[in-house]
Amino acid sequence: MNEERFGEFVLVRRHGYVAELVLDRPKAMNAVSTDMARSITGACTALAADRDARVVVLTSSHERAFCVGADLKERNSFSDADLMRQRPIARAAYTGVLELPMPTIAAVHGYALGGGFELALSCDVIVADRTAVVGLPEVSVGVIPGGGGTQLLPRRVGAARAAELIFTARRLEAEEAHGLGLVDRLVDAGQDRAEALELGARMAANSPVGLRAAKRALRLGHGLDLRAGLEVEDAAWRSVAFSADRAEGVAAFNEKRAPRWPGE
Repeated sequence: MNEERFGEFVLVRRHGYVAELVLDRPKAMNAVSTDMARSITGACTALAADRDARVVVLTSSHERAFCVGADLKERNSFSDADLMRQRPIARAAYTGVLELPMPTIAAVHGYALGGGFELALSCDVIVADRTAVVGLPEVSVGVIPGGGGTQLLPRRVGAARAAELIFTARRLEAEEAHGLGLVDRLVDAGQDRAEALELGARMAANSPVGLRAAKRALRLGHGLDLRAGLEVEDAAWRSVAFSADRAEGVAAFNEKRAPRWPGE
């Protein structure tokens, strides 16, 4: 397993074809400062271009928090001009996670609030342990979820449920969050990272070309009417139908062996 650091607060660990993107600002419970946002963006840019990264798992180095959202201590010192200058930097971090071309899994424990929960929502699957507390409390401090929360949460739980959660700014403990679909898998305390990495390894055993195309079809087709969605799916199918991965997958199946994916 090798590691690469992006700035002071973000680390990427390699577990074979699974890349672990670690939020590593424990002294601030991973509050996203300007520097940390830049580091998240840099790590995502590198991972997006890495053909050996078939799956990304987003984790935290803090024992009691995944990420508590924006660094409000830093924000408190900002002028209006400072805030406007920071906005594209912060937005790029959330977009960087959201637009990763391979499957992504968030491993959540402890607090995942505001921008922290938005980072998790930007992933395809959220694994949470029983210590998790999630929510979008932004309206309680005079702003709105600005890392994708107003768009990603209703896509998970529906418009009315998302409105209730965002307008009340309330926090949900793991059991309720799982019951409402805010998180996808609920595991015992301390098991979120191990479960997410295991799930990531299971995904990464499959064709990297197929994984990326399937994610593209899922993302681009969401919200379209059925006919348009099926056209998106057909385009994604055509992009893999004549790939080396498809040829290898069919050959491996017929030869009753594990595939050796070319990744192209």
